[in-house]
Amino acid sequence: MEKITIRDVRKEDCPRIMELIQELAEYEKAPEAVTVTLQEFEDAGFGENPVWKAFAAVHTTEGKETIVGFALYYIRYSTWKGCRLYLEDLVVTESFRGRRIGHMLFERLFEEVREKKLKGMNWQVLEWNEPAINFYKKLNANFDPEWWNASIDF
Repeated sequence: MEKITIRDVRKEDCPRIMELIQELAEYEKAPEAVTVTLQEFEDAGFGENPVWKAFAAVHTTEGKETIVGFALYYIRYSTWKGCRLYLEDLVVTESFRGRRIGHMLFERLFEEVREKKLKGMNWQVLEWNEPAINFYKKLNANFDPEWWNASIDF
């Protein structure tokens, strides 16, 4: 029997999560942009001071589990809104898209927001990523065209 479940990501899942991160980078036409090492990734999620948490979408068939998607987030603070969940990445591997796995991951994120009594949730989407934008519109997400992204790398 085949099923999809959502659970917390474990340290031993990190190599597979990194594969999905690379898949996302390739989809976003920036495969060289992923520079974090597996060790850095594991330390940031499971070291002394973890900064991220994630949920895995796990496909189980004939007793074998495979992570087919994930949602990675951290808590950020807005001086205007208070504590909010920031969704860094949500990925469903290409062969499993269209099976409501993204919706299942979002539902788990919404539960997390409620459980932690956060004020809301934020994320970004590339302007050309029409499938994701259409998905977010179905969730009644708000899009803010006024803000630009800025960053400095060190």
